[in-house]
Amino acid sequence: MSNEKTMLKLKLPTDPLWVKNVVESNIEEILTDHAFCEQKAASNAITLIVQNPNLSDLVQEMALLVQEEMDHFKRVHDLIIARGFVLGRERKDNYVNELMQFVIKGGSRHEQMIDRLLFSAMIEARSCERFKVMSEHINDEELSKFYHELMISEAGHYTMFIGLARKYADGFDVEKRWKEFLEYEAKVIQNYGKSETIHG
Repeated sequence: MSNEKTMLKLKLPTDPLWVKNVVESNIEEILTDHAFCEQKAASNAITLIVQNPNLSDLVQEMALLVQEEMDHFKRVHDLIIARGFVLGRERKDNYVNELMQFVIKGGSRHEQMIDRLLFSAMIEARSCERFKVMSEHINDEELSKFYHELMISEAGHYTMFIGLARKYADGFDVEKRWKEFLEYEAKVIQNYGKSETIHG
């Protein structure tokens, strides 16, 4: 993953001090938030299936993704239990909500689908980057290994969503729109990296 910056093309990296100043003193909060991030990712994949049942390749990919995201949810929940914690209530993900505001609301169903795929890719890219920073800087060997493994998984999800957007582009300028997403995300993420959530 030494080329993750080139691959992900994120404009603004996460400050490693976020791990030292926020994450390490709020492990229970981080794990609860992470568990719900995985659940929401599964829900997003289900939504894509419901909205696009005629696209068999997309349905197959999303069905596999639902299984993987819920497996990740279970693994995070196992960590929560093993450390004597209890899964807390779902947290609002303000970062994701801000990204959602950028998604095309009008236009054709096709344009909305491509934008939903790019929105999904954006979340996976940032999650991958956050997991990388956590794996490299957290003073907890178990969590370091865990987040390194999930970083690789999230990179695969990002690549899959971008690939589907390109596959189904059908005249939609995916590359131009992806650059717009990256520019928008760079403005949004400036306000984060301070709280005890995966995207916070």
